[in-house]
Amino acid sequence: MTDTPLRPHARIDLAAYRDNLAALRERAPGRALMAVLKADAYGHGAVPIAREARAAGAEWIGVATPYEALQLRAAGDRGRMLCWLWTPDGPWRETVEADVDITVSAMWALDEVTAAARQAGRTARVQLKADTGLGRNGCQPADWPELTAAARAAEAEGTIQVTGVWSHMACADEPGHPSIEPQIAAFRDAVARAEAAGLRPEVRHLANSPATLSLPETHFDLVRPGIASYGLSPSPELGVPADFGLRPVMTLSAPLALVKHVPAGHGVSYGHHYVTPGDTTLALIPLGYGDGIPRHASGGGPVLVAGKWRTAAGRIAMDQFVVDLGGDAASAGDEAVLFGSGDHGEPTAEDWARAAGTIGYEIVTRISARVPRVYVGSSET
Repeated sequence: MTDTPLRPHARIDLAAYRDNLAALRERAPGRALMAVLKADAYGHGAVPIAREARAAGAEWIGVATPYEALQLRAAGDRGRMLCWLWTPDGPWRETVEADVDITVSAMWALDEVTAAARQAGRTARVQLKADTGLGRNGCQPADWPELTAAARAAEAEGTIQVTGVWSHMACADEPGHPSIEPQIAAFRDAVARAEAAGLRPEVRHLANSPATLSLPETHFDLVRPGIASYGLSPSPELGVPADFGLRPVMTLSAPLALVKHVPAGHGVSYGHHYVTPGDTTLALIPLGYGDGIPRHASGGGPVLVAGKWRTAAGRIAMDQFVVDLGGDAASAGDEAVLFGSGDHGEPTAEDWARAAGTIGYEIVTRISARVPRVYVGSSET
């Protein structure tokens, strides 16, 4: 859809997204780029974002779960794609048949993907993930020799093809953190051990968004920008998006549902945590935590209304919250902008993150399906 509805909506600037990918590619010249689209493309809409990623030349798409990968295949994407978060008895065969690269971090997963490949009668594409210090998914160094040897044996019999070796950074968003160099060294060691086992991966990759932006020594064959591709900085320590030529892609706005005059001493929302200090005008914004607006930002979440920043007055409820206009004029139907690029004086997702004590990643990702996405700037128009 392209017309802006008179209802709460998230406007997704697809041209900004493509421009962000181009800017990120400039940070890693000569490397392939994997556009990370997990969690419905960080709340932006995986299917339309995938189309734009391909239009911008992304060689790979990355998603967390096989179900996300299969959704994109069902929508018509046929390019190289990696998924990495598996549980036992997952859709192994369907994912093998969909030509998705499957991450393996443990022997049980290798057993399941090889069994699925035999059932499907085709070679599964597999990438091995090493735990180089993040401590989440990935194979521990002590178990890496067994996994790489078993993968090579499965490759030799034609059951799998090991297309990649990869890992994930823990603290790349904290410049100079003491874990960075040991992780890079651990990854180099994991790659060397895999090659010593006879594996010849097509791609070796380690760099997430902050590493893509600031650690060229992590770029190897491929970089995997996630949040940066949506125009948000991975951390304040690295700088603001504009420092890297990035623009926020999502703008969240809503028409005012009600404007009314109230006297001094009027309580606002649950618990009356806000009481009007004088005669004033209140405006009702029809968005709440049911739409993904963080309740933790009650009393502080910023909104641009009638040309000025306002903050959520009192508690943010499930479907709505209130701002105090201080007597300024406004009418039902006027636009309230919760966050956007900041180019027009509106708050950004980072401003909401500070108000809620969280990170910008969570602000955009949590915007619920109840809020329609309005896409502009498509490469197809």
